[in-house]
Amino acid sequence: MAISFANALGIHEQALNVRVKRAELLANNLVNADTPGFKARDIDFKAVLQGVQKDTLDMEQTNSRHLNTGASSEFDLMYRNPVQPAIDGNTVDTQLELAAYTKNNLDYEASFQFLNSKFKGLSGAIKGE
Repeated sequence: MAISFANALGIHEQALNVRVKRAELLANNLVNADTPGFKARDIDFKAVLQGVQKDTLDMEQTNSRHLNTGASSEFDLMYRNPVQPAIDGNTVDTQLELAAYTKNNLDYEASFQFLNSKFKGLSGAIKGE
């Protein structure tokens, strides 16, 4: 009987991928904190994972003339609403971005630890331990 990693690991593999993408976005926001006119971006983690669970992240062919790419669409990027916008049009709040980046990093580590324990459990089951 073959092991289905999709069933064994659940949504946690996709969660790690979303957390990596979110870390990239938050780091990009921090790097551009002093760039005039830069707009801070983020993704809604819960909405993305709900889309993964429902398999709605795939591109839909709504018109017969649309090309069928077979690829998943990119996450919906949102603009962050600034608490206090800068005069130069930059919407990055460094403290907010740093806090979001830190929380995302902790959540990534927790998901990784969970996946690691799942793999240890599967390995033990295969070895008959």
